[in-house]
Amino acid sequence: MRPRPRICRRLAWRNPLPANRLSVPLSYTHFPARLALLGAALMLNACAVLGPDYQQPEVDWLDDWQTSLYGQVGTPEQQAVADFRFWWLLFDDPTLNRLIETARRENPSLQTAGLRILESRARLGIADSTLYPQSQQLGAAVSYVNSRQRGGVQPNDDQDFTSYQGGFNLGWELDFWGRFRRGIESADAAFFASIANQQNLQVLLSAQVAELYFAYRTTELQIGIARDNAAIQKRSYQITERLYKRGEKSELDLQQAKTQYLATLSSVPSLQLTLIKTRNALAALLGRPPGELPELAGPPARLPAVEPVVIREIPAQSLMRRPDIRAAAYQVAAQSAQIGIAEADFYPSIALLGSIGWSGNSLGASPDITTLALGPSFSWNIFDHGAIANNVRVEDALLQQSIEQYQEAVLQAAHEIDDAAISVVKTAEKQLVLEQSVVAARRSLALANSRYREGYADFQRVLDAQSSLFSQTEKELTNQSSYVSGVVALYKALGGGWLDMPVQQLIPEKVRNRMQQRSDWGNLLSTPLPPEPSGSTPAAGTSPNE
Repeated sequence: MRPRPRICRRLAWRNPLPANRLSVPLSYTHFPARLALLGAALMLNACAVLGPDYQQPEVDWLDDWQTSLYGQVGTPEQQAVADFRFWWLLFDDPTLNRLIETARRENPSLQTAGLRILESRARLGIADSTLYPQSQQLGAAVSYVNSRQRGGVQPNDDQDFTSYQGGFNLGWELDFWGRFRRGIESADAAFFASIANQQNLQVLLSAQVAELYFAYRTTELQIGIARDNAAIQKRSYQITERLYKRGEKSELDLQQAKTQYLATLSSVPSLQLTLIKTRNALAALLGRPPGELPELAGPPARLPAVEPVVIREIPAQSLMRRPDIRAAAYQVAAQSAQIGIAEADFYPSIALLGSIGWSGNSLGASPDITTLALGPSFSWNIFDHGAIANNVRVEDALLQQSIEQYQEAVLQAAHEIDDAAISVVKTAEKQLVLEQSVVAARRSLALANSRYREGYADFQRVLDAQSSLFSQTEKELTNQSSYVSGVVALYKALGGGWLDMPVQQLIPEKVRNRMQQRSDWGNLLSTPLPPEPSGSTPAAGTSPNE
């Protein structure tokens, strides 16, 4: 694995903690020596950072994976390249455009992902604070004391006074071994992972809305095909019924016609059930309760005719820029820093402790007392009975797990791209054959009806022709739906369909206002999100959305 810059490089611009952070009166004896000791400690503060630096997990097979996606990798001259951010515009369907826009604005899961970004941003702020004194405590107390002495050999004595004291205590563990810097590095990676996860959810949400929408349209068309075929079969049934009553045909023809008509008619309720379930699933993505969707009103629309997909770059390049792959890489970076945090327990903890106190009372004979304490603290757990070593091993095992999960994510992404690409190619080929078969089935039914009326063929030929037409028409529609689904799956597999959302769009305004009223969020709900660090992950580089 080749080394990459640590994500915590962004901390380089941070100003070091001012040397006068521990402010004490300059009149105290030996203060210059103590100040020199503090300065020396600050200089040593960044002398070591334990643990491995983040390295990009290598995928051994990726360089050799030069698939052409079955002829779909081409040059820009072959086809105007679609904007990956809005790939669904290729379908030229205003209803689909409105549904995806609504889902990206109202979907509860996407809003939850936005809240996780705010959560990780706040956790990063907690990690940043560890570079400064970790303990600062200001305390004060006032007490009224009434003392009465009676009996015994001592004379009686009454005493009333008020005591008061105040103090400021400070503790600052110095980051000799990089424990806190590794913590910031881990929190930084987790923050960018949360952004990548939100972007990945945008990809999934756009694809899910498109898949459900076209599944709904397909089911509508299937219901229409079933009803059209049922109407044809009903006419055949009525004809055989009249012929049977006149004694020209047998009851067998009548019952066969009736059976086929009723069988086709019985498929409609099942399709209607599927239609309602699909609509409800789509409503859930839009953040709505089950019920009618105004966007779906109107007559059934035909499935779109989409031009063949042509991709302008090597699939491996698109694969590595998928948001879920970038999120997995950031998880590796976050866990890599945890090893350094665990290794810091092998070494002593060195801290600067300081306190300023003042106490007094209302008794005139008692003096007011001012105290100053300042000095280093040293602690070292030298007999850990293997606990620290095993904790490092735990973190290292977790790092290797995250690396394996990254490898699995890349492998799964390649499978998704390849599966979707071959699906698009083969369903397109199949569609050409099915269109011809439907034409032949219609002609076959017309000939069968003609020959039956003229007495040259039995009724079974008519039934077979009707069944064949119903079957081939449904297969054509199903395959067309599979082709559209394949196109959706391919853009999803390539990681298309996400935007860099401003922080104001991560969650609705009413939710932001509610959170701001409930807690002091400062400017975290309005400050722009930082750009992704360049070169910090395997996915660094130009986005496929650009």
